[in-house]
Amino acid sequence: MEWVRRLFSRRRRYKDLSVSIHEHLEEKADELMDEGMSREQAMEAARRAFGNVWLIEERSREEWVWPQLEGLWSDLKYAARQLWKHPGFAVTAIVTLTLGIGVNVVVFSVLNALIVRPLQVSDPQRLYNVEHKEHGWYSQSYPDYLDYRDRNSTFDGMIAYDTNSAALGARQTVTKNFGYLVSGNYFDVLGVQPLLGRFFHANDEHGFSSAPYIVLSYDCWRARFQSEPNVVGSTVNLNRQALTVLGVAPKEFHGTEVFFWPDFWTPITNGPLIGYSRHYLENRSTHNAFVLGKLKAGVTFQQATDDLNAISRRLAEEYPTADYGLNARLVKPGFMGDLWGDSTRDFLVGVMALALLVLLAACANLGSIFAARAADRGRELAIRLAIGSSRWVILRGVLAEAILVSLAGGIAGTLLASLLLQALSRWQPFVEFPFHVVVLPDAKVYGVALLLSLGSGILFGLLPARQIRRSDAAQLMKSSLGTDVLFRRLALRDVLLCVQIALCTLLVTASLVALRGMERSLHAPLGFQPQGVMLAGTDLTMAGYKEEQFLPVQKRMLQETARIPGISAVGIIDRTILGEGCCGSEGVFHAGTTDFRKELFDARNFSISPEYLAASGMRLLSGRNFTWHDDADAPPVVLVNETFARMMFGRTDVVGQRFLLYRGTNAKEVVGVVEDGKYQSLTEDAQPAMFFPLPQEINDNDTVLVVRSSLPPAEIAAALDRTLTSIDPNLPLTLHSWPDALDLALFPARAATAALGIMGVLAAMLAVTGTFGVATYSVSKRMKELGIRVALGAARVELMRSALGRPIILLLSGSLVGLVLGILASRLLAQIVYEATPHDPLVLAGTMLTMALLGLLATWIPARQSLLIDPARLLRED
Repeated sequence: MEWVRRLFSRRRRYKDLSVSIHEHLEEKADELMDEGMSREQAMEAARRAFGNVWLIEERSREEWVWPQLEGLWSDLKYAARQLWKHPGFAVTAIVTLTLGIGVNVVVFSVLNALIVRPLQVSDPQRLYNVEHKEHGWYSQSYPDYLDYRDRNSTFDGMIAYDTNSAALGARQTVTKNFGYLVSGNYFDVLGVQPLLGRFFHANDEHGFSSAPYIVLSYDCWRARFQSEPNVVGSTVNLNRQALTVLGVAPKEFHGTEVFFWPDFWTPITNGPLIGYSRHYLENRSTHNAFVLGKLKAGVTFQQATDDLNAISRRLAEEYPTADYGLNARLVKPGFMGDLWGDSTRDFLVGVMALALLVLLAACANLGSIFAARAADRGRELAIRLAIGSSRWVILRGVLAEAILVSLAGGIAGTLLASLLLQALSRWQPFVEFPFHVVVLPDAKVYGVALLLSLGSGILFGLLPARQIRRSDAAQLMKSSLGTDVLFRRLALRDVLLCVQIALCTLLVTASLVALRGMERSLHAPLGFQPQGVMLAGTDLTMAGYKEEQFLPVQKRMLQETARIPGISAVGIIDRTILGEGCCGSEGVFHAGTTDFRKELFDARNFSISPEYLAASGMRLLSGRNFTWHDDADAPPVVLVNETFARMMFGRTDVVGQRFLLYRGTNAKEVVGVVEDGKYQSLTEDAQPAMFFPLPQEINDNDTVLVVRSSLPPAEIAAALDRTLTSIDPNLPLTLHSWPDALDLALFPARAATAALGIMGVLAAMLAVTGTFGVATYSVSKRMKELGIRVALGAARVELMRSALGRPIILLLSGSLVGLVLGILASRLLAQIVYEATPHDPLVLAGTMLTMALLGLLATWIPARQSLLIDPARLLRED
C-alpha cells in the first residue's frame, strides 16, 4: 500500500521539493554575491543557470506517480470554470445530451424489463414455452401437455396454464376478475414462495374438480381484502363455486405473462367446476393451455427441442387423428408464446435503433458546437501552444470539458427517464383488462446510462481533435484557428451538421410514416360499422347458468333490449370482434372427408343471432341471413366470408355448398356470404371466417349484445344497465361503445405513433438547434466582412445569401440524404409500423415541408441579424 501513502503525502513532498530548489538557488546566489554581484543579478544568474524552475518541478513530480491524475483533476476544475463562465453553451450542451440519453435510457429500460428479464422467478433463463413449429399455434391440448410432462427427459418440470375471467364473490360483493388456471405443479416449478399461507401442489389434484382451492395475488389481497392475514382459510366463490383461499402470492410475482397481471390462480382441473366443459381437459384436439418448461441444468436448447419432437412423433403414431403432424419448438416466455413475442421484440429493437440515432444526432450536434467553441478559443490555444503546452494537454482539457458535460447530461437524462418510467409503470391502458407495463431501472440500466454518457462525451470531445492536432500557433494568432481557411472549404462542423440533419430527417420521416400507419389503421375496412353501436358483454357462466340455460336467457335479453326506445337493432355474438378474448378458430374439411388428420385450413368461428348482421352493419353479399328457425332441430347452416369461400371452393358464389368441421359428422351448408373483415388484429391479412346460428352452436364463451342506437352512449348505457339488471341482478356486465372497445386493437398503432412521434419531435429540436448554431456562428464570424460589404453598397439580400448560403445548402443536402436513408430503412420501420411506406408521396412531401419549416425557423434570427448590420457601428467597435 505504498502508493496510498504516497498519494496522501504528495503535497508535503511537493512542498519539500520547492523548498529544496529555493535553498539551492539561494546558495548559488550567495556564491555569486561573494564574487561581487548584486542580489538581483545573483538571483537572476542562479535561475538562468538552474533552468526553468516550474518545468523541473513538473518533471521531478513525474517520478512520484500521480501527475497524470493531478493533471486530469486540474483539467476538470478548469473545464468546470469554463462552463460556469459560458452558461449558454453549458445549458445547450447539457439539455441536448439530456434528451438523447433520456430517450435511450427509457427505451433500454423497457427492452430490459420486457425482453432481457421478463419473469420475476428463479432461473428465468431456463424457462421456455412449448409451441408448435407452425407460427400461429401457441397452445397445446391438456392431454398432450400431460404426455410431454411425463415422457420428457430434458426438463426439471413442465407446467400448463391458461388465462380466464370469472366472477369472484367475497364479502357480499361479486366482481369480474381475471386469473390463471394452472397445473398443480405451477408454483413448485417456478420456485415461487408464498407471502401468506401456502400454494397448492401436484399432490393436491386427484382428478377433475378435486382441488377446490384458490391463491390470491398480492394486489387482489390488498385491494379486495384490505391486506387481512386471516383471509387464508376463508372461502370465496368463483362463478358461484366455493373455493378455499390457500395463500397469497408475493408482491413481485405476477404470473408467467409480462403484461397480464392476474387476481388469482386456481388448479386447471377445476375447469369443469367453474363452468368449463370437460372436453376442455379431455379432448386432444382442443388447444387451450400454454405449456412452459424449465430445462435441466446443462441441457441445451437443441437437446430439449429434439426430445420434445421425438415425443411428438410417438404421440402422432398413437393418436393419428388428433395429433397428426404434431411437433414442438421452444420460445422465450412472457408474451403468450409468440402471440405477442415476435411483434413486441421487433417493435422494441426497432425503437431502440431509432433511439440510438437520436443520441447520435445529439452527439453530432454537440460535436459541431465543440468544434465551433474550439475555433472561438483559437487565440487562447495559440498562446498555450506558444508557451510550450503540448497538444495532448490541450486535447485533454477539451475532453475533460466534454466528459463533464456528458456526465451532467447523463445524470439529468437518467433522472428524466426515471420520472417517465414511473409514470409508465402506473399507466394502465385498458381499465377493464389487467394490462400492466412495469418498468423500473435497475443496476444494468444505470450502467448503460453511464456508458452512454462517457461514450458520447468521448465521441463529441474527440471531434475537434483534428483541428487541435493540425493547428499552427502562428496561424492561430492571426486568424483564430484558421477561420478564413475553414470558411473557404468544408469544415468539420459542416460535416457534423449534415450528418445531424440527415439523421433528424430520417427520424422525422419515421414519425410521419407512423402517422400514416395510424391513419390507415383507423380507416381500414373492418367488415362492420362500429359507429353508433354499444356493446353489453356478460358471462352467463359467471352468473351460475348451465349450458342448457343459455339460449332462453339470451333470447330474453334480446327481447327486453329491443323494447328500449331509440334502439334500431340488437343482436348477439359470442366474442367481441377486435376485442378482448377474440378469436377462436377451427379446422375445416371438404364434404365427404373421412381422414381428419390434416385440415384444409383454420377459420375464425363465431356464433351469432339472426339480428347480428343488422346491428353490426356487416353486409350480406349473397344468400340469406339466419332465422330463429335455424335451431338445433334444423339442418346445420353457416355464413362464410369471401376469403373462406375462395379458399374452400375457389369462388364466392358458394350458396348451397357444404363442408365439414373436425368435431362433427353433419356437413354445414353455406346459406350466405358476408364481407371480409378484421377479426383479431388490424394488421392481419384477410382471414377466413364462418358464422354459426346461435341456437346451433351454444358454447361457454361470452354473450355480447350489439346494440345500434342513435341515442348518446351514456344514455343508452344507463338504459341497458337497468334492463339487463332487471333480468338477473347477478349478471356481470361490461358496457362500452364499440369504438372504445377497439382500443386494444388500436394500441400497437398508437404505441408506434407515440414512440416515433416523440423521437420525431426530439429530432426536430436537434435540427433547429444545430442549424441555428451554425447559422449564428457563420454570421457572427463574418460581421466585419459583411459590414464592409454594406459600406461598399452591397444589397441586403446578397448579404443574407452570402451569410446563410452554406447552412441552407447543408440543410438541403442533409435532408435529401435523410430521405434516402428513410427509404432504405423500410425494413426497420416495418418492424414498428403497420404497412410502413416511406415511398408514400404524402410522407415524402410532409418530410420536405417539415424540414423546410424547421430550416426557416432556425435561420430566421441569423437572417435578421445579417439584415440589420450597421457598418459604422462595427467599424467603431473594431
